[in-house]
Amino acid sequence: MKIALGLNIDHIATLRQARRIHQPDPLEAVFIAKNAQVQQITIHLREDRRHIHDDDVRRILTHSPLPVNVECACDLSAGGVVEMLCDLGVHKVTLVPEKREEITTEGGLNMHAPQVDSAIVRFREAGIPVAVFIEPDRESIVRAQELGVSGVELHTGAFAHCYDMLHSCLPYSHNARGSMRDFAPKSAQTRADLARELKDRLAREINALECAASYAHTLGLLVFAGHGLNYENIAPIVKLPHLQELNIGHSIIARALMVGLYQAIKDMQEAIANAL
Repeated sequence: MKIALGLNIDHIATLRQARRIHQPDPLEAVFIAKNAQVQQITIHLREDRRHIHDDDVRRILTHSPLPVNVECACDLSAGGVVEMLCDLGVHKVTLVPEKREEITTEGGLNMHAPQVDSAIVRFREAGIPVAVFIEPDRESIVRAQELGVSGVELHTGAFAHCYDMLHSCLPYSHNARGSMRDFAPKSAQTRADLARELKDRLAREINALECAASYAHTLGLLVFAGHGLNYENIAPIVKLPHLQELNIGHSIIARALMVGLYQAIKDMQEAIANAL
């Protein structure tokens, strides 16, 4: 089965907002993505508008030749994100958790949180398919099916972090302190001990994702995945059963700074194809 690639272009807007000017324009990336045979554009309209803004959403929805998946929180306030997206009409919405102080989304949506069910109902009334970004656990999947969403996007962040700690230079970078915190030795562990601990945790994370994907499929839900995925760690995720869509942003945009966006997309597509 061919896996659709959704290109998240948020961080093009992040670069623009660093100088608060008009360049680079996320909309331009949409047409490059189309030429590179990307299947979907993904954007996250955050409450704090730290990257994508309302005008970006309107322009991208108006001009994109590709379907647009908009990630958002369950903001049901008058004039809030849910109301705006229902008025505009989008190809798909993915509900995600959101905290102002976070650097990026830190975990899956609490499916019992206030307003989740109301947001899903509102989007469904507007004829907009809804997916939910969740941890790979049965309780969240069951709740998603009960609330009538069309699909679940499995949070791959824990897997990606563990993989990168084992197989990349992350532990030796100046950002290692925060990354190491999750795996801080509780005694005088050796590096080999820590590596074994990480390998065990990585195996558990992959198993959880595999089980979640299979279980979601049995309940009639579409299976998507995303968060923290890059050129090095994509292979195990591509092998998840019943996987139909990957949403990847930061790693592709980061590589685009070196090789250009078209080539960065092609490199990711090659990595996915080689892993199948």
